Amino acid sequence: MDTKSVQRVDTVTIRFAGDSGDGMQLTGNRFTSVTARVGNDLATLPDFPAEIRAPAGSLPGVSGFQLHFADHDILTPGDAPDVLVAMNPAALKTNVADLATDGTLIVNSDAFTKGNLKKAAYDANPLDDGSLDRLRLVQVPITTLTVGALEDHDVSSKDKQRAKNMFALGLMSWMYSRPTQPTEEWLRDKFARQSEIADANIAAFRAGWAFGETTELFAFSYEVHAAALPPGRYRQITGNQALSYGLIAAAQRAGLPLFLGSYPITPASDILHELARHKHFGVRTFQAEDEIAGVGAALGAAFAGNLAVTTTSGPGVALKGETIGLAVSVELPLLIVNIQRGGPSTGLPTKTEQSDLLQAMFGRNGEAPLPIVAAAAPGDCFDAALEAARLAIKYRTPVMLLSDGYLANGAEPWRLPQVDQLPDLAADVGFQTEPNHGDAFWPFQRDPDTLARPWAVPGTAGLEHRIGGLEKADGSGNISYDPDNHHHMTELRAAKIAGIAADIPPLELDLGWDGPQARRGAGSELGGRAEGTGPSGNGGMGHPDDPGQPRLLVLGWGSSYGPIRAAVRRARQRGARVARAHLRHLNPFPANTGEVLAGFDRVLVPEMNTGQLRLLLRAEYLVDARGYNQVRGQPFTSQELTEVIMAELAELAELAELGEEVPA
Repeated sequence: MDTKSVQRVDTVTIRFAGDSGDGMQLTGNRFTSVTARVGNDLATLPDFPAEIRAPAGSLPGVSGFQLHFADHDILTPGDAPDVLVAMNPAALKTNVADLATDGTLIVNSDAFTKGNLKKAAYDANPLDDGSLDRLRLVQVPITTLTVGALEDHDVSSKDKQRAKNMFALGLMSWMYSRPTQPTEEWLRDKFARQSEIADANIAAFRAGWAFGETTELFAFSYEVHAAALPPGRYRQITGNQALSYGLIAAAQRAGLPLFLGSYPITPASDILHELARHKHFGVRTFQAEDEIAGVGAALGAAFAGNLAVTTTSGPGVALKGETIGLAVSVELPLLIVNIQRGGPSTGLPTKTEQSDLLQAMFGRNGEAPLPIVAAAAPGDCFDAALEAARLAIKYRTPVMLLSDGYLANGAEPWRLPQVDQLPDLAADVGFQTEPNHGDAFWPFQRDPDTLARPWAVPGTAGLEHRIGGLEKADGSGNISYDPDNHHHMTELRAAKIAGIAADIPPLELDLGWDGPQARRGAGSELGGRAEGTGPSGNGGMGHPDDPGQPRLLVLGWGSSYGPIRAAVRRARQRGARVARAHLRHLNPFPANTGEVLAGFDRVLVPEMNTGQLRLLLRAEYLVDARGYNQVRGQPFTSQELTEVIMAELAELAELAELGEEVPA
C-alpha cells in the first residue's frame, strides 16, 4: 500500500467528547502532553459534568476536552473545533453545533443504537438523515475494532470496551503525526501493577494508529510544526499546578514553612492534592472538616509564623467571611485563594465564571478592605501566587487571589523560571524579636512606610500580645471601645491597603504591539517576571490621542486575558485601531488607572459576570465603561469579542462623523 501524504497545517483545534466513563479527560490530557512534548504552543479547555456519574449515554453526562495547538503563539483553546471525536449520540448532540462549518466529525458508529439515540433525544439517526451533510463525517466502529484488536488479550470484556478511548487516541495521534512512544511509556507506568491492562491499552492505542494508516476513510494525515517559543525549558502546566508551585516558591523565597488549611471544593481541590505531594519543601496540608475550620487553622498558622493559605471557591469564601474579617482586624498575612466557578450557591461547580469580584471586595461585615490579585493565564497563576504572597507578608494583611475554573483546569506550555530571579520575600518577613516600645511590645506600632504592624511569633519572650476580633487600641493593641480609636483604626487599615498602589506596577497599555513572545506567564503588563515579554511600544498603530481616531480601550481582568488579546489581534488585522490593557491588581487599582482610562472615548470591559469590574470603574473614575457580559459557564471566544470591538468602533466612528459627543 502506498504511504499516505502528509499535509502541513499551522493550527488545529480538536475536541474529544463522550460519556463520563469514556475517559475523555484522560484521552485529552494524553494528547496534550505529547503535543507539549513536540513543542507546539497549546491551550486546553476541559469540560466535564458536575455529577459524579450522570446516567450513561445521557446529555448531562457528556464530558469533553478541547485542545488548540499551533506552530505559533496562541492565546485561547480555540473558538470552533476543526475535529470533533464523538463517542456516542449524546456527545454528538451537545457538541456538534460548535464544530467548524467544514470540520471533520469522527463518530463511534457502534454507539448509535436505538437506546442511545433515545437517551440523546434523537428522533432519527443523525448519521443517516442528512443533518450532518455540512461536515466531513467519518463513521468508525471504534468499540468493535477495539474489542477485535484485544481478542487475544486476557482481560475482561468490560476492560476491552473501556480501552476504546485509547483506540481513539491512537487514531488522532496518527492523524496529527504525534509520536507514540511517550503514550506507550505512560501506559506501562500507569498500569505497572496490571501488566495485562497495560498491554491491552497499548494494543488498542496501536490499533487506532494502524486503522488511520490503512483505512481509505482518510486520504492523508496532518503535521503541525513546533512553535518558535522564547528560549528556555518548558513544561505543560495547569493553572492549579502553577498556583501550587507559586505558593511553594513564595514560601521558599520567604524562608517560611507553608501551611494550607483547606476543605475540598471544585474546582480548587487539585491545589490541596498537589501541595500534599511536596512535604519535602516544608509544606503542611490540613484537610479540614469544613470551610470555617480550614480558614481558622490557616489564620492560626499565620499567627504562628507560617506562610498561611486557604483554598476554596465562591461558596467557601462566603463561609470563611467572618474569619477573613478577623484576619483583617488582627492584620496577619493570609492568602485566600478563590478558584471561581458558576454560581450562585452550588450553581455550576465544573464551569467557569468571574462573578466573585464584588464578593472579594465587599464580602465581609464592617470596613474590611484587603488587596485583590487576579491571575490571567494558567502559567500566570505562578506569578500571581508570588505577588499575592509578597503583598500579604510585606503589608501584614490577608490577600484574595482570584483564579477560575477555566484557568485552574486549562493547560499551556510554561517556561520554568530561574529561581534566583524570583523576588526575595525574606526581607519583608522581619519577625519581631525585641520589645519595640521601651520595655514593652506594642503589636500595632506600625512601619511608617507600609503601615504594617510587627509580626511576632508566639513564644518569643517578652512579646506576648492579644489577638481576637474585638477592636484594638492603636499601638498598644489593648482592647478599646473608644469611638475615636475605632474610627482611627478603620482609616489606618484602609490607608494601608490604599498605599499598596504605590508598590505595584502601573497599568500598561498595549497600543498595537502584539508579538509572539507576549504571553509566557502573561508578561510584564501583569507584573509577571518572564523575560522578554509584554508590550513594547505602540508598533506603529498610533497613539490613542491621534486626532480623528476613535479611541477605544478594551480592559480586562483575570481569565479574559487570552480571549481579549486574541480578539484585539483579529481586530487589528482588519485595520482597526484599538488599545488593550489588563488588570492584575483589582484592589487597589494601579495608581495610573484613572489617567489611562481618561485618555479614551470609551472603555469596553468584557467579563464573565453581569458587570462587576465595570461597576467599580464607573464608581471610582466616572468613565464611560461599557460591558460585554456573558454568564454561560464558558470562556469568551475570540470571534465574539472581535465582533463586539468592531461594533463599538463603528458606533464611535458614526458619532464622530455626526459631530456628536460620545454618550456616557
